[in-house]
Amino acid sequence: IGGLLSGRTAVIPGLSVTDTVKRVRADGVIEDTIDRTPLRRVQTPQGFAFEALWAAHRTQAGVELTDDAAVMEAAGYEVHVVEGDPGNIKITSQEDFDVAEARLAGARVSRTGFGFDVHRFEEGTSVMLCGIDIPHSAKLAGHSDADVGLHALTDALLGAIAEGDIGDHFPPSDPQWRGAPSDRFLAHAAELVRRKRGAIEHVDVTLICERPKIGPHRAAMRARIAEILAIPEACVSVKATTTERLGFTGRGEGIAAQAVATVSL
Repeated sequence: IGGLLSGRTAVIPGLSVTDTVKRVRADGVIEDTIDRTPLRRVQTPQGFAFEALWAAHRTQAGVELTDDAAVMEAAGYEVHVVEGDPGNIKITSQEDFDVAEARLAGARVSRTGFGFDVHRFEEGTSVMLCGIDIPHSAKLAGHSDADVGLHALTDALLGAIAEGDIGDHFPPSDPQWRGAPSDRFLAHAAELVRRKRGAIEHVDVTLICERPKIGPHRAAMRARIAEILAIPEACVSVKATTTERLGFTGRGEGIAAQAVATVSL
């Protein structure tokens, strides 16, 4: 607009009227059809020479006018119209907000991240899985609480936003994370997503083990993950499978977990 002023006092964007325009009486009956050729739908932003606009507002004080262009017209200035942009919608009513939000949603891109983690068993009496402490004949070994499910999910979220892996943010060499609850790691990853103006659309965790049995605890796991991520429980999936007694998980030496996270940015 500033460049378009170039020697002009007032410049506004406008769009040609493509709909047929009718003049209608108060009782709803059409009086006539208006020639739309000279008509324009005025948009913002509008550009004016400041001193002229300021003077026009002073002279038109108390007069009810709908925009600055009308103020300038009433004060006797020529207002020039340049071609507007159909995508430049005016935000006034709730319907306008709905349209704008729909456009923004359409402009978002979807990203997917994958995470994988493994922890071996050691002597203990319970395992922490997906934020739930489950009684068991052993526990998982690790620098933190060794929650293999939340570790895999944390990496999945970090992968979706290309922010490295869990070791970059919480190095196992750092003593402050010894025994730390893994929900802190997952909450940190979720906060990084929000800082990028992103939204966690869906997460899916698969636990791979012979024991403990996951089925009785699945609902609690889903609820806990949803709580940590501040997303609906319907957006959280937790599954379990075995390796038919093959490999280290089949021999009961540990637990593995895979996770997939879908994020929109």
